[in-house]
This record gives sequence, C-alpha cells and structure tokens, in this order.
Amino acid sequence: MLVGVIHLPALPGSPGAKLPLEAIVASVIDDARALADAGFDVCMIENFGDAPFFKDAVPPVTVSAMTVCALAAIEAVPALPIAVNVLRNDAASALAIAHVVGAAAIRINIHCGARMSDQGIIEGRAAETLRLRSALRAANVAIWADVDVKHSAALAPYPLDQEVHDVVERGLAAAVIVTGDGTGKAVDAGKLATVRAAAGHAKVLVGSGATLENLPMLAKSAHGVIVGSALREGGCAGGTIVAARAKEFAAAYRTSFGS
Repeated sequence: MLVGVIHLPALPGSPGAKLPLEAIVASVIDDARALADAGFDVCMIENFGDAPFFKDAVPPVTVSAMTVCALAAIEAVPALPIAVNVLRNDAASALAIAHVVGAAAIRINIHCGARMSDQGIIEGRAAETLRLRSALRAANVAIWADVDVKHSAALAPYPLDQEVHDVVERGLAAAVIVTGDGTGKAVDAGKLATVRAAAGHAKVLVGSGATLENLPMLAKSAHGVIVGSALREGGCAGGTIVAARAKEFAAAYRTSFGS
C-alpha cells in the first residue's frame, strides 16, 4: 500500500495561518491529483502546518477546515481513497471527519499506552475511540496506529513487541505504523523487523523516512509506506507535492514492493 501525505498549510485559527481557506483547498486539489496521477493507493490529509499541536482535542475550526479539505480531495479524485490524521492525537475528530466524508482510515499517533512528547504526556484513548466508531457505525474506517511513534519517548521501558501486540489485539488496529525519531527520519531495519514479527494479521506501514534509496530494505518487512517529505522539493516536509517526484517515487515503490 502506497500512501501519500497531503501536508496542509496552517489552517484558520492556528498560529501560522496566513492563507485563506480557498487557497488551501486549491493546493489540496493539486496535491490529490498529483498523487492520483502518480498511481498512489491512498492520500492522507494531515494538519501538518498547525504546530504547535494540541495533545488531544483540536478546536472546532480545525475540524471544519479539515473536513472541507478532505471533501475537496474526494471531489477532485473520487477513485483515490483518503485517510485522515488530526495532529497531534485527536482520534475522535479524525474519526468524525472520516465517517462524514467516507474516508478509508484514520492514523492515531498514540492509540494505546502513554508517551512523553513536546505536547506533554499523551495517553492513548483506544476505549473511547473504538466505542465512538461503534456508535457511528463506522466499522469501515480502519485504525492505523503508530508504535514507538516519532517526536515522543516512552514513560517507562516497555518491549516493542508487546506494544505492537497491545495495539493490534487490544486496540484492534488494522495496521501498525513504524517511524524513525522524527519527521523524515529513517526507520531502523531491526525495529521494523521486530514490528513485523509481532504484528500478526495486521499490516505494517513505514510512517517516516521512506526514500528512493531505502525502499528495497523497507520492502523486506513492511506491507507499504506512508510518504510525505520525499515528495517535496529537497525532500523537506511541508509545502506542495512535486508531481514528478511523486511519479518517480511511485515507480520505485512498485519495483521494490512488487505491487
């Protein structure tokens, strides 16, 4: 599975907000079309420009803006499934948006357990998230959950394979996401292999640092990648997707993963 991330600029209400929503929507449409034309399997909408992030619930204006952006992507390329990630860890809003617009999945940075981050201590809310999904009758919205997620640290030693088991068997995640230490940072091959061995029936997705050069290594243990930085000018996160880079990355992915 090849997932391309649309890094939304700072949305209305966030400290860095500069663009009107109309301009943001136009960039979303361009990015979604670039991903579709390149042959990506899924596009992920993410409020990347809203730093500093709330550790849990985002303001209503963020939910509204992300819903508009998600609908714009769907209208532009109806055949391209979308996923939603509301940073830093607002699973309820992500699920609400996904259910309303018909998205395929949501990404949850911390679904089970608790971690220290630049937003403070973030606790997973799997029980609430899964009950909300049941209440909305949104079982078709898959949960993609990170383990040992970037930009955070464990509060106490906890075996990675046990964390994976908890996320899959107790948190009911359909996919487990593995990242490096930060945005655009590569995933350790040993860590990836450990996650794959513990994931059981769940898919394993690489969530940071995928490049043209390391795709063959990633293909040994992962079922797919979620890529953002490598699709931008200079390989830097944020900004619009470069269509030529998206096509080059998609072709390299198919060669390495064979799908």
